[in-house]
Amino acid sequence: MERRAVRCAEYMLETGATVRACAEHFGMSKSTVHKDVTERLRGADMRLYTAVRAVLDKNLRERHLRGGESTRRKFLAKK
Repeated sequence: MERRAVRCAEYMLETGATVRACAEHFGMSKSTVHKDVTERLRGADMRLYTAVRAVLDKNLRERHLRGGESTRRKFLAKK
């Protein structure tokens, strides 16, 4: 499980991916990815955890922007 957490964390750092994108890439649930990178990774590699936490926080701050853009594209497609 720790190796899986490290693989997810490294992928998120390389790509800046969201938890959902990471879960899709590795074929697992987003709950599993989130638990891996927030809980299991803390015990395995604190340096990596800190770096991934910064990516998670960035994605959290930008979440409303991505949702708004998605809604805008949805309604433009309907026209």
